[in-house]
Amino acid sequence: MTRRSAAELSPTDIEFDHTPETDQSFENALANARGRERLTVDDAVELLTTGTDSEGIDPRRKEQVLEAADRRRAEMVGEDVTFVANLNNNVTTACNVGCLFCNFKNSAHAFEADSDADHAGFTKTPAESREIVDDALDLGISEVCSVSGLHPAFALDDEHHEILAGYDEPAREVNYKPPAQYTTDPGTYTDQISAMSLEGIHVHSMTPEEAYHARRGTDWSYQHVYGRLREAGLDTAPGTAAEILVDEVREVICPGKITTDDWLEAMEGAMAAGLGTTATIMYGHVENEMHRAMHLKRVRDLQDRTGGITEFVPLSFVHENTPLYRHGVVDGGASDAEDELMIAVARLFFDNIDNIQSSWVKYGNAKGLKLLNCGANDFMGTILSEEITKRAGGSYGEFRSVGDYVEMIDAIGRRPVERSTDYRTTHPIELDGGPYGPTLGPRADGTPMLPTETPLSADD
Repeated sequence: MTRRSAAELSPTDIEFDHTPETDQSFENALANARGRERLTVDDAVELLTTGTDSEGIDPRRKEQVLEAADRRRAEMVGEDVTFVANLNNNVTTACNVGCLFCNFKNSAHAFEADSDADHAGFTKTPAESREIVDDALDLGISEVCSVSGLHPAFALDDEHHEILAGYDEPAREVNYKPPAQYTTDPGTYTDQISAMSLEGIHVHSMTPEEAYHARRGTDWSYQHVYGRLREAGLDTAPGTAAEILVDEVREVICPGKITTDDWLEAMEGAMAAGLGTTATIMYGHVENEMHRAMHLKRVRDLQDRTGGITEFVPLSFVHENTPLYRHGVVDGGASDAEDELMIAVARLFFDNIDNIQSSWVKYGNAKGLKLLNCGANDFMGTILSEEITKRAGGSYGEFRSVGDYVEMIDAIGRRPVERSTDYRTTHPIELDGGPYGPTLGPRADGTPMLPTETPLSADD
C-alpha cells in the first residue's frame, strides 16, 4: 500500500499480515512477567490484549498486568519520579512528507517567497533560535529539545547545499530548493544546533527522519551526519519518527517516511557517533497489538546491540485534527485501558531500558499521574512551548512548572526529582513549602520559572 492521501484511504482497505494471534496464553505470559523472564513478542501480545482468547480488555487481568509492572518499576528504579526543566524550540513547520497522523506540518510550498498561500506555520532563523534559548536559560532550563519539519531548504551544512544544488532537478530528485526561494532561510542543521548550544545547555535534537533529510542526495553515513552535528553542539538525539516499527503500518500512516530499517540504522549511527538517544512508539491509530509488540522487540534488540537508549516514551495518538481522523480512517485514539497496558507492558518487556516516560502532553495530569503507578517513572519536562501535539488537537497545555511537578508528584506519595536529559545528574526536591524552581540549568538558581505561577490541578 503506497497511498499518500487519507481521503483515498478507507478502513476496509487496510489489511495486515501481522495480527494479534499467538500460541501463548495470558496466564503463562503473566507468569513469565512476574518471574522476570525475558518476554517474547507473543507474551507481550497476550499482556497487551489481556488474552487473545477473548474480545476486549478484561479489567481483572488488566489490573494484574499493571500490578506486575508497578512492582517491576519499584525494583528497577525505585520510588522517585523524574522530570527535566526544558524548552521545546521547533525550527520549522514546513514539510512535504504528508504523514497522515500529523497536523504539525504546513506544505513547504506555502513558505516560498512568491507564494500567496495563507498558513499558520513558521520558520525560525538560527539567530531567532539562539535568542529563544538565551531567554529560556534565564528561566533555568537545562535542555532544549528541537524537532522540526523537513524544510526543502534545510541541509546539513554548506557542503551539503552544494551537493544538493548540483542535481539536475533537485526539487524532484532530492526534495531540495535553495534558501533564496523562501521567505525565511532556516540556515543549516549545523547552524541551528550551534545557535542553540549556549553555555552548556543540553541540545536534544535531530530525529532519524531529520538525519535522513540531512544526508539526502549523498553517500554519507548516519554516523558521519551525527558526528558533524555533535561537533556543532548536539548532545543527544530523540528517537521519535519511530511511530510503529513495522513497515506494513508505516506504508499506511507515513508512506513518505523512512523505513523501519532506516530508522534503526540512523539510531545506530547516532550512538556510533557518541550520542545518547531515546526511543518512542506512537500507537492507537491503525496498528494492532502484534505491531506494538513487534515494535517493542525491535527497540529492545537495538538496545542489546548499542546500550545507548536512556528512556522509552510511549506516545498515545492524538487524533482530533489529523487527516486519519478527519477522513474517517480512524474514529479515535487509544482507550485509557490501552494506555495503561502500553506503559505497563513496556516496563515488563524492557529489561535493558530503565526509564519509561508518562507524557502529560499526551495523557493530561490525572491520567499521566496514574500511569506513574502502571510502570512509568518519568513525567516528561516543563516544555515551555509545545506545538506538535497542540496542532494535532491536544488540549493539555504547553507548560508545567517545577512547582506543578512538586504538587502533583507529592500528591501520589512519590518523591519529585529534577534530572538531566541523560539521567546522570539528579536533584531530589525537598518539600519545604517552596517556592520551587529548576536547579540544574547553566543559569538555574532555584527561582521559579515564571514570576506568577499558579499550581495546576491534577485533574487539568
